[in-house]
Amino acid sequence: MNRRMIAPLLFGVVGVAILLNLGAWQMRRLAWKTHIIDTIEARMAAPAAPVPASPDPEEDRYRHIRATGEIEPGELHVYTSHPPHGVGYRIVVPLALEDGRRILLDRGFVPIDEKETPRHLGAITVEGALQWPREQDSFTAEPDLEKNIWFARDVPRMAQALGTEPVLLVTRASDDPEQPLPLPVSVNIRNNHLEYAITWFSLALVWAVMTLFLLSRIKRRTD
Repeated sequence: MNRRMIAPLLFGVVGVAILLNLGAWQMRRLAWKTHIIDTIEARMAAPAAPVPASPDPEEDRYRHIRATGEIEPGELHVYTSHPPHGVGYRIVVPLALEDGRRILLDRGFVPIDEKETPRHLGAITVEGALQWPREQDSFTAEPDLEKNIWFARDVPRMAQALGTEPVLLVTRASDDPEQPLPLPVSVNIRNNHLEYAITWFSLALVWAVMTLFLLSRIKRRTD
């Protein structure tokens, strides 16, 4: 082999190897993320179960739940929007279960002008999903406690404010005679790893073709 071809060849092989490895890593990530999404969808589609004795934020996230209890006084209002209904608030209240435990209940959405409207208290049967939302980041404003306006569902802090367990049940349906509009229980998990993998594998192919083209030019010049 011509000595002038060694460096470009090594450069090409290393580059292709790196790009293929990045593509393979994205495929592993794809399998991992797909498993998580499939697990969540299975939990949501499973028959409704009671609130677990010791709910786990990872193992029980999105668990399909049916609970009977009483809505107790006290509301927290989480500022949000719900197209096409505009801006308004999620209504989060304490729910006393039949076994005496108290958890948080996200009753649903009300328009902004219904923030202080009196709502049903007392007996309720609700079906929904357990959630520990990850809605906070460094840009999330602190709640305005004086006006009772929150900007994220901070489960531990809300539980402390209402004296409940740090467990949130998000309503999908209930026998509440004044049921606020339930918001979809969204699975906010991005899964773009197949696109990323295709990008890396495509770059590997381009890199290989360019390397072969360069080597062929070097060979023609030195023959």
